[in-house]
Amino acid sequence: QIRLEESGGRLVQAGDSLKLSCAGFGYTFRRYTMGWFRQAPGKDREFIAAITWGGTTTDYSDSVKGRFTISRGSAENTMYLQMSNLNAEDTALYYCAAHFGDGIPRGSRDYDYWGQGTQVTVSS
Repeated sequence: QIRLEESGGRLVQAGDSLKLSCAGFGYTFRRYTMGWFRQAPGKDREFIAAITWGGTTTDYSDSVKGRFTISRGSAENTMYLQMSNLNAEDTALYYCAAHFGDGIPRGSRDYDYWGQGTQVTVSS
């Protein structure tokens, strides 16, 4: 059974940095494009970043480009999102997701598996 688990979310202050982790179980992580999304209360789920299975290609939304970095871990089935210079608008539930197919999509409907999310709250 394929399962994704996010961790690392917590309450931080504006300007702080935070690193989220995603662990995958039940499949070979490196065969998937992996993505991070977030959803704030009352808003749609938003694409943040994605990375191809080889780690050679990444994509970021304009809202986080230059502040967030997506990466794959040295251990199989791990992925990270390093976030810096956080602000109140980054407050959301953060999800990792896996896309089994070509490309590096931004649409949530293109992703096949999802974690339960980890909460990031930025206090100003």
